[in-house]
Amino acid sequence: MTLRIYNTLTKQKEIFEPVEPGKVGIYVCGPTVYMDSHIGHAVGPVIFDALKKYLTYKNYKVKLVINITDVDDKLIVEANRRGISISELAGQVSVSYFEAMDKLGVNSIDEYPRATEHIGQIINLIQRLGENGAAYEVNGDVYFDISKCADYGKLSGRRSEDQMEGSRKLAGENKRNAGDFVLWKKATDDEIGWDSPWGRGRPGWHIECSAMSMHYLGETFDIHGGGMDLIFPHHENEIAQSETATNKPFVKYWMHNGLTRIKTKLAGYEKMSKSLGNIRQLKELLEQYHPQCIRFFLLSTHYRRPIDFSDESIEAVQKGMMNIYRLLDRIVRLAGEDVYASNCNMVQMTQLVQSEADQEVLEAVTQDQLRYLEALDDDFNTAGALAVLFELRSKINRYIDRERLELQGSDRAKRLVLESGRMVTTLGQILGLLEGPIELGGPGAGNELAEGLMELLIELRLEARKDKNFALADNIRDRLKEMDVVLEDRPDGTVWRKN
Repeated sequence: MTLRIYNTLTKQKEIFEPVEPGKVGIYVCGPTVYMDSHIGHAVGPVIFDALKKYLTYKNYKVKLVINITDVDDKLIVEANRRGISISELAGQVSVSYFEAMDKLGVNSIDEYPRATEHIGQIINLIQRLGENGAAYEVNGDVYFDISKCADYGKLSGRRSEDQMEGSRKLAGENKRNAGDFVLWKKATDDEIGWDSPWGRGRPGWHIECSAMSMHYLGETFDIHGGGMDLIFPHHENEIAQSETATNKPFVKYWMHNGLTRIKTKLAGYEKMSKSLGNIRQLKELLEQYHPQCIRFFLLSTHYRRPIDFSDESIEAVQKGMMNIYRLLDRIVRLAGEDVYASNCNMVQMTQLVQSEADQEVLEAVTQDQLRYLEALDDDFNTAGALAVLFELRSKINRYIDRERLELQGSDRAKRLVLESGRMVTTLGQILGLLEGPIELGGPGAGNELAEGLMELLIELRLEARKDKNFALADNIRDRLKEMDVVLEDRPDGTVWRKN
């Protein structure tokens, strides 16, 4: 199977062929650390951490870099508002960000470069542009001359006249062209700054990413990622300044993830932004939902589509995720062995097949493994892959029920189920999912009151059955079923689960 990636630069899916065979370099635009991380800050890291894990599974040697913007106008304003230094603010927010990434299983990042630690590389790159006649100084500010880039706009399709810098815009009255953007910004006496050939100042936003990405990955590397809102002007300007400085292609494949939208009562889904006051902080969500649930949620949408966030949508994903964990918990009870630590042994599984039902579950595992990997090879379609995983979970559950393995199953059939479950975890772990057991149960999992009430109802039902009061026992079961709570009678007792 061959991986194909949608390349924003060419507007089509392309067969993935890295610059250097067997090696992959990925750079992703990270956060500007002036405010606590929200759910949108998790999207790129989770997606590209999962992509690195998949490429590693495909035997590539991958280097993944996510930058930290720790000097910026927003940082200056917020630090002044709080009455602390910029470095102190950036440090506090960065710690919170790293803690959230760790909880979400974003553990494959090789470098988190900070802009303030790469001022030398940034200055050198600006000097190279000056030597090429593509950078010029005006009263301590240094601009990129957009007229020196003949194919400006090839990523976004936007014209140089459309160039805007948003919150990072300078007055720029003496710029040569309206679209010229800042490379180095003169600092006032009370602002953070570094000495440079053009006087004391700080880097522009776009030049930071070019300097850091090329420092860690080379002047031409494989994949540059980021949100779709960065295509213009940020990524367009990265291309212009990088390729003008080096006379080489900057990035081979551009991958852009969709933005996060928040459900509102009246307007449906709207873009999440601080100005609209609809930010959902990661810290809050990680207290409300299991980190694996948030990771499942972010990977349950194709990366190029918007992520529509609501409590209802994440709870729906949580329900599906817990159904998979319940299957795995069921298999552990049946087989008495760990289902997470070992990969599926397909040779052994084939040897265990004796019946038509056995053959069906073997075919399900074999075919769904192929479908799962085919989905990931088709522009990293994690949503399609996870849909296959949910289907495989249902097929394994049906086999357990049909063969009545919890009552009379043979060790051979239980072993077959164990290997099937190991295929589920093997596939999930490719994306950083299903790496170990988590607490099971309904919404009251971990809630002593809910657990106690369920134990009481199960005991009452058991007493009713002993007294041959089957009407009461059935009524307890049926009323719980109406609330999506299912009771499972097993040889070792009754357990409950939330459907």
